[in-house]
Amino acid sequence: MTALLIICFCLILGSLGNPQFPEQEKDPKFWNTWAQRTLKNALTLQELNKNKAKNLILFLGDGMGIPTVTAARILKGQLNGQSGEETQLEMDKFPFVSLSKTYNTNAQVPDSAGTATAYLCGVKANEGTLGVSAAAVRSQCNTTQGNEVTSILKWAKDAGKSVGIVTTTRVNHATPSAAYAHCVDRDWYSDNEMPVEALQAGCKDIARQLFENIPNIDVIMGGGRKYMFPKNMSDVEYPNILKHSGTRKDGRNLVQEWVDRMKDKKNHYVWNKTQLLSLNPNNVDYLLGLFEPGDMIYDLERDTESDPSLTEMVDVAIKILKKNPSGFYLLVEGGRIDHGHHEGKAKQALHEAVEMDRAIGRAGLLTSDHETLTIVTADHSHVFSFGGYTPRGNTIFGLAPMLSDVDQKPFTSILYGNGPGYKVINGARENVSAVDYKGNNYQAQAAVPLNAETHGGEDVAVFAKGPLAHLLHGVHEQNYIPHVMAYAACIGEYREHCMSPSGSAGLRPAFSIVAVILSAARLLC
Repeated sequence: MTALLIICFCLILGSLGNPQFPEQEKDPKFWNTWAQRTLKNALTLQELNKNKAKNLILFLGDGMGIPTVTAARILKGQLNGQSGEETQLEMDKFPFVSLSKTYNTNAQVPDSAGTATAYLCGVKANEGTLGVSAAAVRSQCNTTQGNEVTSILKWAKDAGKSVGIVTTTRVNHATPSAAYAHCVDRDWYSDNEMPVEALQAGCKDIARQLFENIPNIDVIMGGGRKYMFPKNMSDVEYPNILKHSGTRKDGRNLVQEWVDRMKDKKNHYVWNKTQLLSLNPNNVDYLLGLFEPGDMIYDLERDTESDPSLTEMVDVAIKILKKNPSGFYLLVEGGRIDHGHHEGKAKQALHEAVEMDRAIGRAGLLTSDHETLTIVTADHSHVFSFGGYTPRGNTIFGLAPMLSDVDQKPFTSILYGNGPGYKVINGARENVSAVDYKGNNYQAQAAVPLNAETHGGEDVAVFAKGPLAHLLHGVHEQNYIPHVMAYAACIGEYREHCMSPSGSAGLRPAFSIVAVILSAARLLC
């Protein structure tokens, strides 16, 4: 059998002797012209966008390290019938790119709670903690009070902007929670998950804080329905599945409380795609959408009739938020990229990343770079990689074009440093040719066996476009991100610089009368 496999692989390698790529790429003129066109575009960046940012959008790909970005780019191209490597993601088109150092104050390799506190609240924090400084200790309730830090979502709300949260995870998961909660344990989703001592000491669960800390968040969409309802209350979508029932021990129905409180404010609560897409954003000021009891379904597996995509949620969110003449702040999380990687399911993770890129493109169509600062980044990376000298156009989920020269077995290009994909059969590495390695839920092989694959500790990319996007350059601490956003929008601690001694704006409004006249003149000429 081994001999036959070697022969087969040799035949495959022989057929790859002449790489398959576009004929035009053989001509140096193709590459020179492309580079010159890119250079010309780069030269226009000398005219920096120094407008005041009316709108702020942060796209957070949870676990979207640089290898994930590259692999998602290839996948996007291959889904469109291309070889993939030459494809551009929407985030690739952003003119400014920098690197973010992701470590937590007490962790070299971070978690999503401490990182969220950094890129939302502007201060680094301990792993597992949300919206509190590094003086707070995980799970110790009595270290909460006095160590709370506020987020850019609150700064924007206080400045009169509309604000929104859209995620594919639970709305009380780590990333979105740091926008509104002050909690020393990211796992305190509802009071059901909290120790008695913490409740007695006055600490609040995260779901409760979603509705109480910043009571008028304009748009909230994601999963996490069960944490809002009384314990054992049947779920509206899965009434006969106990694990999806309500979890709250205090008996509160947080959704009904929200509906009652907002009843005179053009509010809508929705729990499926049909309800969401039937809304006229012009008639909605406040929207609460909870589409699953827990996290939302992976994009590869979701019911497209009943479950909205991230792009569809972002579309509705922006149409509601942009009605505010003072602008808006929107946090969008592609949260299940992270979950796919933890499970060793690279196909799920990469399709989640491609869907987030679609959402980025949709947001770009609904806003203007003149007045909207858009940032795309990750909270951390994963021990995910792809390699093996694969030829151009090799399916991203395919095999490397060689056998291992140690155990004479094939291997996939995608591998993990650790995780559940570690498998030994009869004392040897599993032969991947005997399994469906292109399946949606295939767990790529890992070097070290773990029930869940871990985060990676390397820097992550920060893509930026819009007003003052050029401030995101070089290598920065992760907590620098919300400071740039606040500075660009003149909110939070950065209101003063927007006013000159005479009282006029220090930053230019995006569409001043002069700009409009000049634009009209160009069109007429």
